[in-house]
Amino acid sequence: MDAFDIVVIGGGLAGLTAGMIAARNGRSTLVLEPAMPGGHLMNVPKIEDFPGFPEGVAGFDLGPMLQEQAAMCGADFRMEDATALEADGDGWIVVTSGDRYQARAVIVAAGTTLKALGIPGEERLYGKGVSHCASCDGPLYRGKTVGVIAEDEWAAQEALTLTEYVGEVVVFHHSDAVSGQEVFRQRFADEAKIVDRPGTAVEEILGEDGVTAVRVRDAGSGAESTVELEAVFTYGGVQPNTAFLSGLVDLDEAGHVIADRWMQTGKRGLFVAGTIRSDAPGLALTSAADGAVAALAAHRYLEPRSG
Repeated sequence: MDAFDIVVIGGGLAGLTAGMIAARNGRSTLVLEPAMPGGHLMNVPKIEDFPGFPEGVAGFDLGPMLQEQAAMCGADFRMEDATALEADGDGWIVVTSGDRYQARAVIVAAGTTLKALGIPGEERLYGKGVSHCASCDGPLYRGKTVGVIAEDEWAAQEALTLTEYVGEVVVFHHSDAVSGQEVFRQRFADEAKIVDRPGTAVEEILGEDGVTAVRVRDAGSGAESTVELEAVFTYGGVQPNTAFLSGLVDLDEAGHVIADRWMQTGKRGLFVAGTIRSDAPGLALTSAADGAVAALAAHRYLEPRSG
């Protein structure tokens, strides 16, 4: 069984930053990530609020750059998914889908998973006109009319991304206005290709072999109607990837890990970082900051135990 000072679970910005800082402090470090490093931001065409990039930076560029930086500092990377944590004396055993690793400290930065909205037709037509990724699938609908079901703060930004490809974007949401950063809300309001449908609930996504329309209900009058569309992009928020931590650490009502300002959980040698953490702001910047703090905390935790 391979042994490391610090094992980082997750290769998003929090995990990549944690791996870099841990390795820079001389700790043997392993970063586990089952997919491409970068997490959800790999699907973001431009991150505009990350320091040092006045013109913005694509998530699919930032993730690999940070991975390379961490690797140059000595961090090891393996494409595996952590499935369990087991206490092992003063340390931990990280169980993955294919191996087991001994760790003196663990930083959990496993991030979140996109939630389905549970609308009839959503699961059946996923990949056949239903998508969660504007930058990935938007180019497939050039000049077409598509819909966005906006139930989280990313929806305005994703709708704006779609306008680079499609002819028209119809945005459905329950509230009076879309949420998100003010800069995106202003662009959203000014964009001619966006048709805003506030106070509108999507009851069903229609189509046989592909999306053809949505059935909607007006929240005020209760009246139902059908809107023809070529595709639907759904944004229903995220859920933390904490199933493998159930019963091991304290979680809030939404399933996020509760930790202190040094990213320490209630278990010795177990730290948390990024969007999996309770009360995390959810920005790329704050996820990276979480990773740095967690790595420094883990390094200091291990100092009295060195040698």
